[in-house]
Amino acid sequence: MTITIRRSTPSDSQAIINLWHDTVKATHHFLSNEDFHLIHQELSSFIPNIPVILAINSQKEIIGFMILNENHIEALFINHTLRKQGIGKALIAHALSQHAHLTTTVNEQNTQAVDFYKHLGFQQTHRTDHDQQNRPYPLLYLTYTDKKQI
Repeated sequence: MTITIRRSTPSDSQAIINLWHDTVKATHHFLSNEDFHLIHQELSSFIPNIPVILAINSQKEIIGFMILNENHIEALFINHTLRKQGIGKALIAHALSQHAHLTTTVNEQNTQAVDFYKHLGFQQTHRTDHDQQNRPYPLLYLTYTDKKQI
């Protein structure tokens, strides 16, 4: 699969939100409906106003995205039907081309994401019982300091 990495434009916002919606519905079964809708509203309000790093396929479709704040991965979502094809790895490699040290948080219940990050060499530094909005979703704090490129 050919993957192009580029920055988002305002016209990409709805496709990013749609990708998030479909992926979370398919993978985040632990989220309550109320929290899903609250997070969807939050995302819809800020996605048009921030730079998002996109993974684009040869048909020019958004197949993944990453929100990178300095060296912290705020979000990484891949089209759930295209997992294990190198899209997430390509986005992480892009982040590492800009920052030698990366951090992220991941929902503990999202075992696919936890396994993905650990497979790439991220190490858990600590855990909390709640997310940053104090919702009852435990977070794992991960860091990548390996000198090898992914």
